[in-house]
Amino acid sequence: MTFNDVFKSSFLESVTEFSLGDVLLAMLFACVLGAFIYFIYRCTFQGVMYSSGFGITLVGLTMVTTLVILAVTSNIVLSLGMVGALSIVRFRAAIKEPFEIVFLFWALAVGIVIGAGMFMMAVVGSVIIGVILIVFARRRIGEHPYILVVACENGDAESAVMENLKTSAARAKVKAKTVTPNGIELSVEVTLKDDDVAFVTAIAALDGVQSASLVTYNGQFAD
Repeated sequence: MTFNDVFKSSFLESVTEFSLGDVLLAMLFACVLGAFIYFIYRCTFQGVMYSSGFGITLVGLTMVTTLVILAVTSNIVLSLGMVGALSIVRFRAAIKEPFEIVFLFWALAVGIVIGAGMFMMAVVGSVIIGVILIVFARRRIGEHPYILVVACENGDAESAVMENLKTSAARAKVKAKTVTPNGIELSVEVTLKDDDVAFVTAIAALDGVQSASLVTYNGQFAD
């Protein structure tokens, strides 16, 4: 058997036919599960700025991956050509949050599984992943992480601020301290008690405190 015989064999030339119903069913599953991934992303997002465009991308990525896998599984020659074509694609969009990588791989995995015809695996796997992500995300949300930035005139004011935080905050940890001729600037990671932010006003009123501001904290501040 020559190389031409192998290339012209029915194995390489065979094409799996997909009916319109099969394609519509696969794309419907991809759309629904993509929307589910989008919903979980919205529920678990903990970054500074939420991007609705990224959420819509998750739905589109799931459907596009499903369509690609349907085409790949129809013919082995087409699959080899598509692998070569996709290998030259380069994406340069920056990932703002490391947590978003999970959703990108999740959308890709669901698209691959649906394209392979394993609908039940895609549904069950997505439900399990979604529940686990929500459980861990809710646990982090309950900690109420913030960063308190305080400008103090001297060390006495710094000590007064830390004493106040011991009673007004559930937890306080100094993340950064800058000392200049004009005073001291503290960046303190603060866990609130019942979302009560009134203590910021009390700290700003302390003797030697020049200013106090409270900002949300996404957990990416360096230790």
